[in-house]
Amino acid sequence: MKRTFLSLFAASVLLSSCNCDKCDKTETNGNPFFSEYNTPHQTAPFDQIKFEHYKPAFLEGMKQEQAEVLAIANSTEEPTFANTIEAFEKTGELLSKVSNVFYAQKAFNNNDSIAKLAKELSPLETKHSADISLNENLFKRIKTVYDKKDDLKLSVEQNTLLEKMYQRFVRSGANLDADQKAKLRVIDEKLSMLTMQFGDNVLAETNAFELVIDNKDDLAGLPESVIGAAAEKATAAGKEGKWMFGLDKPSMLPFLQYSDKRDLREKLYMGYVNRGNNNNEFDNKKIAQEIANLRIERAKLFGFKNHAAYVLDKNMAKTPEKAMELLNKLWDAALPNAKKEAIELQKMIDKEGGKFKLASWDWWYYSDKVKKAKYALDEEELRPYFEINNVRDGAFALATKLWGIKFVERNDIAKFHEECQTWELQEADGTHIGIFYLDYHPRASKRPGAWMDSFRKQSGLGTDKEITPIIMNICNFTKPVGDGPALISPDEVETLFHEFGHALHGFLSKCRYNTLSGTSVSRDFVELPSQVMENWCFEPEMLAIYAKHYKTGEVIPTELVEKIQAAGKFNQGFATVEYLAASLLDMKYHTLTEPLTEDVMTFEKNYLEGMGLIPEIYSRYRSTYFNHIFSDPVGYSAGYYAYIWAGVLDSDAFQAFKETSLFDQATAKAFRDNVLSKGGTEDPMVLYKRFRGAEPSIEPLLKKRGLK
Repeated sequence: MKRTFLSLFAASVLLSSCNCDKCDKTETNGNPFFSEYNTPHQTAPFDQIKFEHYKPAFLEGMKQEQAEVLAIANSTEEPTFANTIEAFEKTGELLSKVSNVFYAQKAFNNNDSIAKLAKELSPLETKHSADISLNENLFKRIKTVYDKKDDLKLSVEQNTLLEKMYQRFVRSGANLDADQKAKLRVIDEKLSMLTMQFGDNVLAETNAFELVIDNKDDLAGLPESVIGAAAEKATAAGKEGKWMFGLDKPSMLPFLQYSDKRDLREKLYMGYVNRGNNNNEFDNKKIAQEIANLRIERAKLFGFKNHAAYVLDKNMAKTPEKAMELLNKLWDAALPNAKKEAIELQKMIDKEGGKFKLASWDWWYYSDKVKKAKYALDEEELRPYFEINNVRDGAFALATKLWGIKFVERNDIAKFHEECQTWELQEADGTHIGIFYLDYHPRASKRPGAWMDSFRKQSGLGTDKEITPIIMNICNFTKPVGDGPALISPDEVETLFHEFGHALHGFLSKCRYNTLSGTSVSRDFVELPSQVMENWCFEPEMLAIYAKHYKTGEVIPTELVEKIQAAGKFNQGFATVEYLAASLLDMKYHTLTEPLTEDVMTFEKNYLEGMGLIPEIYSRYRSTYFNHIFSDPVGYSAGYYAYIWAGVLDSDAFQAFKETSLFDQATAKAFRDNVLSKGGTEDPMVLYKRFRGAEPSIEPLLKKRGLK
């Protein structure tokens, strides 16, 4: 999600009224952004916010923030931690307030008007951010405080705030000369526009593709639930009496897994992997190339040899070489497994009389057949036990067992969409923790994927005005069919627990400063709290809590649980290799030291083939739809490796529970106190070692994935 400088900087999102003439006038006109929300826990009044409210609130927000910043920068008082660092931390309230709502809206309920306004605002916000980050007087005051930090007797959190604030200004160009600053402004403005366009193009390509079936014979192999969903999708698109499949994963993956029609599997899969690569108005090849080249240019302005070195300088990995060391070690372990799996799938093809070589679009179909043959496990058997609300309640129950957290549904809070759910989190004693929005199903206006974000972060611990968090989980899970409930896949179960883990990281934050709270941690640490939650999903004790048949209420049978456990390491060569291919591709782009001149698809092909990627497997994300690294000015660029880096951490962390008990509250308290509550207030390895007593071992990850 796009952010202003201060949102990136995580400026305090305190909801206060404004007394300026313009705000009074606009408030009279009914713009809710210009006054304190008169809602439960000051949640955004989505039933009152209109499109026309956004632009004036943005413009006034930028105006106010500039005035606040200039007041600090031009102060004649001696710079202190209070009048400079803390004062700057509190600027930009109105701008954060409107941008947090607007860019969330763009992600989960986009339309032409919102997209057009975002493009109109982009250069204004980029200039606004640069005016702040390159303000010489402001940086001079921050540097004055920074230079005497050893004499200030700051707390650990205050010292971290000062260090990060100083470094972020340096990394935003404060130490550059005038010509370099001018060049940086141009680069940042271009990146802002290009990355937004990249994401919009991916969404347009995703929505534009349709596989429409009008011959019932072409549905061969598909379960009735998948056929029913396709019929509803077609009807919604005005194609009554037909069946339609799209590129959203709840529609695409079941087709790839079950359809007997190989030619249609190929058509659908190639539609997916060619998004942004169709030589049309939504083509992303030139955009990806330009983004990569601008990042090289930007990194060199700061004295780094490439973008990855610039990004990783503030991550746990510290250097691209360190990240690549882990990726290559895992690649060497996983690739032989993937090759063995490919051989096994080819044997199944041959056994069934197929006269063709295994291709990418065959992988899901034949791996499902092999899984059934080896483990007698059919995922369609599992879906009735994974009704989405039961799974959600299972995630809630896990948080209750570990930390005593209670979940209370709130129907008195305005929703941003009719499909949205709203919940209040409370401590065991009833103390309010925060408000939680859940939005689980795909729609054309929502970008693909699953994510957590905040309308408001926790802050103010130890002050007279502690701010509680307002957090969302946005996903694209299988929709209900007809009058039935949504029955989700095992992969979707893991994703639900994953995003819930991110949410808990935000909810259980106990920090003073918004900049450091919740998920404001290094990119290769932020996935620990989310991924660790996945470890509970399919443990027998956990399944007994939430995996109940949606019709009978029967708990999942022991024999099915045993099959899940037995198949736990199945297909992990494929899963690891397709992920690592994307991670390595990301690092390859961002360790370039000279501008890329060749077509990005040629670049991608040559690199991954050189790494030994087998033709039966495509990279999880190809260059032209790799939203993680190309649809945000920073995002996960040079950071997609973070999921596997955090995989080492989460596997090791879960081992602490395995060594005690699955719901051990003492271990859970140690994780909450030393990781979840601390945000980015200390070095992540220090926090992890405080929880675990030692640095993480890679062994639990290798064993979990069957790579050792």
